Amino acid sequence: MSLFLSYLLPGIPYGCAYALMAVGLVLTYRASGVFNLAFGAQAFVSAVIFSIALHDGWPGWAAFVVAVLLASPALGLAMERLLFRYTRAAGPLVKLVPALGLLIAIPAVTQMLVGTATRLPSSLVLQPWKVYFHLASTPVSGEELSTTVITVAVVAAFALVLRSSGLGLRMRAVVESPRMAELSGVRADRTSAAAWVLSSLLAGLAGVLLAPMYSTVASSNFTALLVAAIAAAAIGSFASLPLTLVGAIGLGIAQQLLAGYLPSGTILSSGLRPAFPFVVLAIALVAGRSLRSAEVRDPLASCDPPVHAFRAPARMTEVAVGSRAFTTLAVGMLVATTLVLVPGNWEFVFTLGVVLSIIFLSITLLTGMGGQISLGQAAFAGAGAFTAGQLAMHSVPVLGAILLAGVLAAALGAVVALPALRLGGIAVGLLTLSFALLATNVLFLYPWAGNGATGLTVPRPTLGPISFAGNGAFFWLSLVFLVVLAGAVKLVQWGTTGQELAALRGSERGSAAIGIDVRRLRVVAFTVSAAIAGIGGALYASLQQSVSVNDFNYQFSLVYVVVVAAVGVYSVGGAIEAGVLYAVLMQLTSTLSSRFSSLLALVFAVVALTYVRHSEGVVAYAKAWVLDRAEQLTRHLQAPPLRSAGAPGMPAGSGTARAQDGHPASVRDRADHPEVGAGGVTAGRSESQDLHATPRSHG
Repeated sequence: MSLFLSYLLPGIPYGCAYALMAVGLVLTYRASGVFNLAFGAQAFVSAVIFSIALHDGWPGWAAFVVAVLLASPALGLAMERLLFRYTRAAGPLVKLVPALGLLIAIPAVTQMLVGTATRLPSSLVLQPWKVYFHLASTPVSGEELSTTVITVAVVAAFALVLRSSGLGLRMRAVVESPRMAELSGVRADRTSAAAWVLSSLLAGLAGVLLAPMYSTVASSNFTALLVAAIAAAAIGSFASLPLTLVGAIGLGIAQQLLAGYLPSGTILSSGLRPAFPFVVLAIALVAGRSLRSAEVRDPLASCDPPVHAFRAPARMTEVAVGSRAFTTLAVGMLVATTLVLVPGNWEFVFTLGVVLSIIFLSITLLTGMGGQISLGQAAFAGAGAFTAGQLAMHSVPVLGAILLAGVLAAALGAVVALPALRLGGIAVGLLTLSFALLATNVLFLYPWAGNGATGLTVPRPTLGPISFAGNGAFFWLSLVFLVVLAGAVKLVQWGTTGQELAALRGSERGSAAIGIDVRRLRVVAFTVSAAIAGIGGALYASLQQSVSVNDFNYQFSLVYVVVVAAVGVYSVGGAIEAGVLYAVLMQLTSTLSSRFSSLLALVFAVVALTYVRHSEGVVAYAKAWVLDRAEQLTRHLQAPPLRSAGAPGMPAGSGTARAQDGHPASVRDRADHPEVGAGGVTAGRSESQDLHATPRSHG
């Protein structure tokens, strides 16, 4: 019994920290519809501020007030006011990408401001290492006791506020229907902001309580624990605070019991303990109530206009042809420069950009075309890389191993897709994230898979007498793979499957209503996407010639989604631009000091914050702006000159202006500008919808 308690009791503080984070997640999700994946980053910021304040000699109460009561709520309020207040009626991807951007940007900015992580003190209230009493001969320290007492008291207070106070009543009303609450005199925007402030307060408290469990403050610790908090929220069906608290404490205890009873020194014991919450999350998502079923439907939601679905506008033939010609010229110059002018290290960089473009194509197919969110594409790429390495070790030709790696990754994608069939939106993303975490912490550590940190060696391929060992030759090989796969994705997009995926992205229920087999289509999308990612991962392994589990950490999956969404997730060109741009910027920032090593991630994360306004991506938005200006200039140059025909004897240009067809100029102006109707009423047509007879083409 004493051995059991010695394993059980240390898990309670972990579970309490999970509970604080889980309650905060549930609070923001139920109040605003946003699943705040940046919650762990908020906790990290409070932990850093608390540590620095104590290190500078501040009293504990003052450090607590600044870090938890001031800084964290202020950060949450800024997030709600500047970003998430605009996403209530938006789709899941529009809500997810800015949250992922903040998850990456907040730690990056913090690291640039304060440098490396700092060791933290252990306890807020009681002396951390003092034993206050024994429970069945098991000592209970001040750290464990204070964390448990504070957590239970805070969760009970929040439950009381939500159930019995006026603020709680208003928050529940806003959750049910913001419009109906406003008809009753409730300020829905202020109530939602109050929910974010309270949630951020919990984030700050969790950060300060959790930090002493580690030797240093590292954002990765808080990100991993965030997933455990999500698992606890799933146990509580994303609604019940008591069940969330019980589930969180149960998770913490189960992890410690696994660490105590599993045989030490094995991959199972070292990997299953940190991966256990992810397994619980997957089971809770599939077997319990999904996030979709936990959502509260607004009775007045039908008053909202339909969610905007991005589609490239039709362009004038001259502009479309010029755009294609410019793109072809730019690609040709890039290829020629890579093979002739650039030094060897940049040749490698551009090859890496091509390989990353292949991995990013999988996100374009699954998310951009099909509307399915995956946060595990790096795991599929890792499966392909390690498959190619294992096959190459057993004398399989590397080119054949790359193709077989795609087949195995496709099978893995189908397996992951099957339990996700009853889920939707962000729940699918969380399920794939749990798969990526399980792969990183367990699967890729075994010798028969990724061989852990030691990794595998994957040689460059050969084809008969042709060797691709050089960077130039491997660039050509990667380019061939990219062209073939990009062409395949384009064919899918233009074909029946692409049209069905577009319908699925717009509305799953509507797709099913018109006879589309939604389940089959989702499995196909996941399978093909995983196959592309697996081939890209195998090429990446062959390019690097040595890969390990660190090359396919779950955090890369989050970064990949942010990068592709920031550049342009809806087009094949966007994936290619994202891959090349990411590789080039990695090379340019590789020489920076460790303090600014996350500058590249910060750049893309900040760009991802614009996704609320420009869901097509900033690069796609910039290209559309340039093409709009080019189209305006082309119309201006093509417009025929006006001739004036006044009364006899009057000079040209006076009197009533007439067009070449003899109609008054005012009539012609209305024909050229149909947005101006009778009486000057605007018809609301955009510039790309005018009635010119100029032929158009889809650019």
